[in-house]
Amino acid sequence: MLSYRHAFHAGNHADVLKHVVLIQLLHYLNQKDAAYMYIDTHAGAGVYALDSSEAAKNAEYDTGIGRLWQRKDLPPALDDYVQLIRAMNPSGKMRYYPGSPYCAEQVMRDADRLRLFELHPSDARILQENFDKLEAHAAAQGKRSNVRGKRVMIQRADGFDGLKALLPPPSRRGLVLIDPPYEVKDDYRRVKKTLEDALKRFPTGVYAVWYPVLNRMESRQFPDQLKRLPTKDWLHVTLTIGAPAPDGFGLRSSGMFVINPPWTLKAMLTDLMPWLVQALGCDAGADYTLETGPG
Repeated sequence: MLSYRHAFHAGNHADVLKHVVLIQLLHYLNQKDAAYMYIDTHAGAGVYALDSSEAAKNAEYDTGIGRLWQRKDLPPALDDYVQLIRAMNPSGKMRYYPGSPYCAEQVMRDADRLRLFELHPSDARILQENFDKLEAHAAAQGKRSNVRGKRVMIQRADGFDGLKALLPPPSRRGLVLIDPPYEVKDDYRRVKKTLEDALKRFPTGVYAVWYPVLNRMESRQFPDQLKRLPTKDWLHVTLTIGAPAPDGFGLRSSGMFVINPPWTLKAMLTDLMPWLVQALGCDAGADYTLETGPG
């Protein structure tokens, strides 16, 4: 399915949840000296212009980053996230929003490696262009660029298939983000199958799966299917900003399922999620769930 373009949804409440969790996972991996690999199976375009026609169509960023941009009372994990976005908007105007690859590149260290997959031809091209701009910006500042080459590799390919060849990473340390669009029901099955294979190749890796919480069977059953995977520990968090719209359209809830989560993640989310519900909630239906367990 090549119709999905994340530009229409950039910066929404689901992106807030996904990117806050991602950044905290990367910070945890940074605590050890040994290098690690970050793999993004559905990388998207990397950076999104919030004043583009796509982003402005439904202005979904108003349900997410738009509500946090001017806040001065952000909890530490949210402050890490918002400061990263402010750094790419030095004018103070919220114009650009980072996708997962940009968030990762900014948090990771020079010795760490990024492997990015994107199948959509336009987004794959824009992703490459955005990382070219990062390299040029580093050069203009007189810095040695580590953006391209061995550190960052971009492939126009199906990330479900491409992941296999990268596991286990040479350092035996890694984080895999899996967030397909789920526009086709088969994405749910492919995520589960991909994780089953990945856990055989690299059982100690950290795997972060984003998914939309929808009133369809595949979405409702998805978390329980992931809980049955052969893994030692998992964490499951969902954020709901309000009751479903009367017409059934629009995403109001999403989840992150993390396999082999760091021990710090649950405590961070326990403190953060009630605050986030208050900040992003639009009616009495706003809520969150947080659960952990063994595989």
